[in-house]
Amino acid sequence: MSSDTDSKSLETMEFLLTVEILNKYENLNMDDIPKKFRKISGTNGCNIDIERPVIVNESVADKVLGIEGAYSYVSKNPFVRYDEFGKRFGLSAFDAAAGWFFREDTAEIIAANPVLAYYYEQAKMGDVSYEYSKNSIVKYSESKEYLEAKVDEIVGDDEELKAARGLIIISSPEEGEYSLDDLVCTPRQEETIKKINIALKNREFLRDRRIYELGKLLFVGPPGTGKTSLALAMAKKLGMPLLEVRLAMVTSQYLGETSKNIDRIFDLAIRLAPCILFIDEFDFVARSRTTEDNGAMKRAVNMLLKNIDTVSFVKNGVLLIGATNHPSMLDEAAWRRFDDVVEFPLPDFEMRKEILKKITKELDCTCDYDELAGETEGFTGADLRLMIKESVISALMRDSFIMTDSDIEQGMDTVRDRDLIRQSVSI
Repeated sequence: MSSDTDSKSLETMEFLLTVEILNKYENLNMDDIPKKFRKISGTNGCNIDIERPVIVNESVADKVLGIEGAYSYVSKNPFVRYDEFGKRFGLSAFDAAAGWFFREDTAEIIAANPVLAYYYEQAKMGDVSYEYSKNSIVKYSESKEYLEAKVDEIVGDDEELKAARGLIIISSPEEGEYSLDDLVCTPRQEETIKKINIALKNREFLRDRRIYELGKLLFVGPPGTGKTSLALAMAKKLGMPLLEVRLAMVTSQYLGETSKNIDRIFDLAIRLAPCILFIDEFDFVARSRTTEDNGAMKRAVNMLLKNIDTVSFVKNGVLLIGATNHPSMLDEAAWRRFDDVVEFPLPDFEMRKEILKKITKELDCTCDYDELAGETEGFTGADLRLMIKESVISALMRDSFIMTDSDIEQGMDTVRDRDLIRQSVSI
């Protein structure tokens, strides 16, 4: 950006160019607009299409840009026209304005705005990639705002769906705290992710050939080994919302409602598809099936298994993931519902070392990773995160941002003390 160009003027010009390009190319939609400009078309709800033509007036520009008097920053620009009627303004000479903007050392701005990247790539101006730009932003269809609007539209005034909504934790792809790059996966876990990604890209091919036995996964392993974290990271990677259900929460004090709750949850998942339906505490199925004095709960569990048979990743876009800490409790009827079982073991030495490196990558740490990985045998990934968190707090209490060996030792002791307390309580 040249020294004599005001940043607010440049942002306003970016906004005007974005509007003109959107009006010019109807194949572009809300997924192409960077988050800062998404108010450009008003309240869009769960529609990614844009109502054209997009018209800019002073109030719209001020609202979208968060700048009071946005027009004043470009009023002297020869490429900008102003219409007193409705206080509308826009570009009077689009090609000249686009050329001027490109010459203002705006490569980073263009790369972060897929609408601009699309135009400049078409015009063969500079080393610009629309695909790279689009992949660098969170799409509107993967945002929290879009998902909330879509859920509201589906649920509406339906009391039954409202009841189901209250039993589910729904997360949009952009809300995932960790990406797959932040996790340390086993080769088996990585293979599963790759297979699901391939299946997602080729759903139509698989559906046409009636290959449906994909997309029902059972995650098994001790608590804290990353089952939920991987499900959330997969949602982020695949660009699908995640619906998290804990079976114990679905059961109602009015047992007759439990079967209906299960039906409603699967109905909501199918309507939100493509999505991930993550059912935690799946061993609750086994406990309920062996309870002799609870016929209503047994019927509810049978309803769950029937719904699992009905739902399909290939047919209707619902990726089903069950998670359990107690796989030995599941009977044959539960096991055969899943076409892939993915183990989450306690991390070995190399995995612990890699996890520690990833956890501390943005921290000042003087620790020896080989030594620390050796001292934390039996720790889960969650234990290691807790240990580092406690180590950071220990350092901060010394008014330091650097973790020393004594801080790490204190964090390690905290994890071990928690484990001793848990064992003594369970005895």
